[in-house]
Amino acid sequence: MLYGKNVVLGVSGGIAVYKACEIVSRLKKSGANVDVIMTDNAREFVTPLTFQTLAKSAVVTNAFEPVKEFDINHISLAKKADILVVAPATANVIAKFAEGIADDMLTTTYLASNAQKLICPAMNCNMYDDVATQKNMQTLRERGVLFCDSAVGLLACGDVGKGRMAEPCDIVKAIVDYLTPVQDFENKRVLITSGGTEEKIDGVRVIANHSSGKMGKALAEAVADRGGSVVFVYGNVKVDVPKCVEKAIHVTTTQEMLDACNAEFDSCDVAIMAAAPADYKVKNTFSQKVKSDTLTLELVKNPDIAKTLGEKKGERKLVVFSAETENLIENAKGKLKKKHADLVVANDVTVEGAGFDVDTNVATIIDNDGNEFECGKMSKRELADVILDKVNAL
Repeated sequence: MLYGKNVVLGVSGGIAVYKACEIVSRLKKSGANVDVIMTDNAREFVTPLTFQTLAKSAVVTNAFEPVKEFDINHISLAKKADILVVAPATANVIAKFAEGIADDMLTTTYLASNAQKLICPAMNCNMYDDVATQKNMQTLRERGVLFCDSAVGLLACGDVGKGRMAEPCDIVKAIVDYLTPVQDFENKRVLITSGGTEEKIDGVRVIANHSSGKMGKALAEAVADRGGSVVFVYGNVKVDVPKCVEKAIHVTTTQEMLDACNAEFDSCDVAIMAAAPADYKVKNTFSQKVKSDTLTLELVKNPDIAKTLGEKKGERKLVVFSAETENLIENAKGKLKKKHADLVVANDVTVEGAGFDVDTNVATIIDNDGNEFECGKMSKRELADVILDKVNAL
């Protein structure tokens, strides 16, 4: 199941350390390679020898202990990891992760690693509920960190509440789910638009918007992870074009985006319109920079990309986005009908954590039966997977 996968397990101090032993055992039985990093406090509960025996690899506790000759330990483990799991994760170590503190082997490796992180909190219920801890966990979620959240139950201190570390079987399942994702988009080709378009005013100026392309990138990565192929049509973006796409087409204007979508749509099964194309263009542009204290422009309507695809989609699925500042649901439902779409992802860009150029979103997904699925504040990658789940349910 996990043969050839490399899991780095960080173990911080707490009574739940004993559960981490079972995590290692289950991972090894699943075929994973496991490297364990222990904090000094973790060693007060379980000896490194226990983990070394279970993992069949040396346990690292010191940033200056070499794994191999010439290896810098935190860098070698950071590069090796397919996923970095921290279980148990105390309030202290979560705070360090959120603030970027790197003062021991675990926190240094965490900061150096580009691998997906999975955090499994374990602490007293009052510590868990404290505003600082909640803020730190939210910060990490916004950065794309996954959580296997604490359970409610009797804690070691005698209190009853939320703070008990998730069971090892649930943590291992979360690891397996990430490393071997469901391939439910296999043999599907998905057209995704991303970023903003721009329309020329003169030789210097353009009409543009604040779209960053982050949502489109998250969708492309999610489709690829689930076995699908992606045609990525993008305009102005503030992120790198995902390497996972089958075909990337850069456009500047809304007309160019429409032309690219029209050319590719017939060979696709799904189209997701995550771009923010300009609705209007200048009727008469200027070849040179206009030098005037005042400037009056006549604007004309651009073609409607989503509506054009919706009118000819047939059995294919169409997802549109509706960024609003008021009357969110009413406007989104109107857009769903007008564009002949199957789903609309509506978000109020005035809400904290939503809108352009942020890593999170707060959305409501609406289908043609009038069902509304509210998605609380989550990373755009998490929202991407929710959207794909809804597409599969159509």
